[in-house]
Amino acid sequence: MQSVLFDSPGEPAEVLRSADFDLRDPGPGEVRVRMIASPVNPSDLMFVRGVYGIKPHCPQVPGFEGVGTVEASGGGLRGKIFQGKRVVVLNSAAGNWAEQAVVPTVQVIPVSDALSVEQAATFFVNPATAWIMTQEVLKVRPGEWLLQTAAGSALGHMIARLGQQCGFKTLNVVRRDAYTESLKRAGATELVVFDPARDPADKLLEQVNRIVGEHGLKYAIDPVGGETASAVTQCLGARARMLLFGTLSGEPIQFSSRHVMEQDASISGFWLSNYMAQQGLLFKLKLVRKITGLIQSGILATEIGGQYPLSDVVSAVQAAAAPGVTGKVLLKCQ
Repeated sequence: MQSVLFDSPGEPAEVLRSADFDLRDPGPGEVRVRMIASPVNPSDLMFVRGVYGIKPHCPQVPGFEGVGTVEASGGGLRGKIFQGKRVVVLNSAAGNWAEQAVVPTVQVIPVSDALSVEQAATFFVNPATAWIMTQEVLKVRPGEWLLQTAAGSALGHMIARLGQQCGFKTLNVVRRDAYTESLKRAGATELVVFDPARDPADKLLEQVNRIVGEHGLKYAIDPVGGETASAVTQCLGARARMLLFGTLSGEPIQFSSRHVMEQDASISGFWLSNYMAQQGLLFKLKLVRKITGLIQSGILATEIGGQYPLSDVVSAVQAAAAPGVTGKVLLKCQ
């Protein structure tokens, strides 16, 4: 079986290789999926570098997300139900960058044939994160402001479109104004340029207060951490909620306990795989139907920036990590 492997953590373009890999048979409660395509997400690159929340067990096959067809089951009702079906695979242990993957049945969900391979392969990490954070966890109401950092990302554009669709306003923080036009086309309400490498934290606070008004900011999400997230905490208003869902900066967040206490604000973490593991099959099926409709309407659709075979994984990760990259890079597993 052809797969992508790395023998020790490091820079993806330097340590990843295409190689044959012996896959074990599925055990009870598991299925074997013949993978069709899998995206190259920032979490995948962090995993290969050894700086993600889950540590690799080398030699390791990367890949947390993808789409494929269930070929075999190790037993259990779900395995029998999913036999032969096309499914999205949210592989919490990684392993999707291969021709086949063995995963627990709770980590595969049937996906509509109405979606293209490309949209099915990128179904969860960005679209589900956008919907769940804003509508299931924070429950941002129409007319309210949601601040998001790293708004120039593919996920940031999705949330801008979702805000326009659902009626909440987005305050989009970017490090440079290169994304201004694309975010405006996506439906972004307001944009703020803030780079902690050159701007004091007070600059962000002043811009946010000028936009949201005297009542203060109520909702915020941040995948960056470090000085960027720290500056956002100063902007939280009364009973505000902030979700941390990434560590792109690799730096810890610092904030004033006094400010959080006085505002009765809360700062918590969000990890998609943990959230999904706590949900039942009925919720997951309803979520798939909701997101499928939003993808088909273009709200949560993923722009594809390139497609590469497993044998050319180095080119794929280089394209995914290129500065100013637009669109998601896919690895074709068949």
